[in-house]
Amino acid sequence: MNVLNLLFTKDGLIYQIAKNKSILEEKSYFVTEETPENFITDQLDNVLIKQRFDEIHVISSLNHFTLMPEGFSEHDAGFELIAYNAPVDKENEELMLSVNKKFKVQFYYTFPKNFYNKIKELAIPVHFNFSGEKFLNSITNKNNKEIHINLYHNQCEFFAIDNKKIILYNNLDVNSEVDFLYFVMFTLSKIDFGINETNFFAYGETTENETFISELQKFVKNLKIVFDNIPNKNFILN
Repeated sequence: MNVLNLLFTKDGLIYQIAKNKSILEEKSYFVTEETPENFITDQLDNVLIKQRFDEIHVISSLNHFTLMPEGFSEHDAGFELIAYNAPVDKENEELMLSVNKKFKVQFYYTFPKNFYNKIKELAIPVHFNFSGEKFLNSITNKNNKEIHINLYHNQCEFFAIDNKKIILYNNLDVNSEVDFLYFVMFTLSKIDFGINETNFFAYGETTENETFISELQKFVKNLKIVFDNIPNKNFILN
């Protein structure tokens, strides 16, 4: 079975082509000051016509989301709830829902309609998910107070968990590793997570964000690198 995995981030697109359990191809595209306006759209077009796929898995880490308890059923309010965190554009965004039964929460998130339509037009099975749900489903929670951080290119998402209960989730678009550190430490102060009693776990682009990791180690006592992305092994896509 030929599977296409797509990950949409703040400023990029990462894709994998997999056959059974083998990764045949993986590549990342990121917007810079030099890239044309429709760069990501054009790259998506190129990826979708690379070959005939049997299935597509799409994960969005775009910062348009809200977190609700499992069972919340007022789906029509999804856009309004997301609007508390980020501006929404109903004409150009598709409202999506991902449920995490493990921690009994669900994510409403939006996905660009132009990307959504391009992918759906292929008329093959497509599975959409939010990165927060995929990340949360990968977490093994053992201790009382934990911070789990997934690092991207110019972006990070993190969960604060206390005794198997989600205290906070956030998805940050930042351009500085120092900003990552500031937001995480600021969060700790607001939710009463003491540095010495909290266990930290890092995933994803930990090597690319080496400054953040090294600075975090100066402040916290318990930090474990759970997964470091290497070629053909992206934490969220694998």
